[in-house]
Amino acid sequence: MADLEVADPAPQFDLPRDGGGSLSLAASAGKPVVLYFYPQDDTTSCTQEAISFSRLKPEFEKAGAVVIGLSPDSAKKHDKFKSKYDLTIDLAADEERKVIEAYNLWVEKSMYGRRYMGVERATFLIGSDGRIAKIWRKVRVKGHAEAVLEAVRAL
Repeated sequence: MADLEVADPAPQFDLPRDGGGSLSLAASAGKPVVLYFYPQDDTTSCTQEAISFSRLKPEFEKAGAVVIGLSPDSAKKHDKFKSKYDLTIDLAADEERKVIEAYNLWVEKSMYGRRYMGVERATFLIGSDGRIAKIWRKVRVKGHAEAVLEAVRAL
């Protein structure tokens, strides 16, 4: 599958969410959406990233944007994660990895010489027109949420 590019239509989704119910891209139509993919709840980098986006959530809202974190963890695990760290952003559960694969983020990774399949940490800024406005791949967490906020403000 080819990587998504800027100006491509963002793949749609409707997934279970923390706190019950579901999250869909269609529900945010007409607003910019920050859709960030992360490997796993309650790991060091993923926690730092979620805390950063939560801290900046009021600024994203002021800019008219919605922030959604997405991982293959269950909605129940998301609930524990949000509660433990007082997270305020919405978290979508993609246990079957259908959305992760639609965004071409289920990739081979390597750690300490061991190869395995996992989620590539990436963020997609989706414009109010439903098209991808900006993509960050292989994200480094430090300063990332701030960079995404600047991109949202520049839309």
